[in-house]
Amino acid sequence: MGRVDLIGGGPGPADLMTVRAHRLLMAADVVVADRLGPFEELRDELAPHVEVIDVGKRPGDHPVPQHEINALLVERALSGFRVVRLKGGDPFVLGRGGEEVLACEAAGVPVTVTPGVSSAISVPQAAGIPVTHRGVASAVHIVNGHGDLSSGALASLDDPTVTTVVLMGVAALPRLVAAAAAHHVSGETPVAIVENGHTERQRTIRSTIRDVVEDAAAAQVVNPAVIVIGEVARAGLLLPTTAMIAESMT
Repeated sequence: MGRVDLIGGGPGPADLMTVRAHRLLMAADVVVADRLGPFEELRDELAPHVEVIDVGKRPGDHPVPQHEINALLVERALSGFRVVRLKGGDPFVLGRGGEEVLACEAAGVPVTVTPGVSSAISVPQAAGIPVTHRGVASAVHIVNGHGDLSSGALASLDDPTVTTVVLMGVAALPRLVAAAAAHHVSGETPVAIVENGHTERQRTIRSTIRDVVEDAAAAQVVNPAVIVIGEVARAGLLLPTTAMIAESMT
């Protein structure tokens, strides 16, 4: 019998992947890869015999449903192969890694998980935004933009000491803003959208809850992007405002 290793690829650049994750990837017989992460940069390092299966999801396009991904991992491992499931970010941060672990365990397949640097923290950091900052924010609430805002998420938006980070939330911005307004969250709450973090195309759009839908549309924001809501998103917290403006134009 083979095995399955779930590995987090981090926010994109190969040198932000852990040493262990890279070692496991290079030892794979089969790589089941997401769209995001460092795979394209590392593809040429793989041995010629390695089978590569692309299961990446794109907005509105999920060609391989999760249950089929689970079945792929199990089938290849039961056939005696060492399978690496390569995910962007961290497997357990809105990455469905837990579902894949459960599928492997149910089939009796050995499985391990190697953490990765989550985009929820690393992408804001790339734009000079700390998700926590002494005297500003002491907690972080990570939200899946595909779902409705829970009571806990709404409470975090209304708490100036909490940073709310929304992943996969570009298309959901109007719905998220409407929910925040209905909950009487201040329209002046700062928002930053960091698009294509840790790439040459990175840019930061800064706004407020009141104006972010209009500003995002004007800037033609697209995925992948991480949305940061809270006082840490205010321009000039760590870097000069002029530097942020220059960054958004590069």
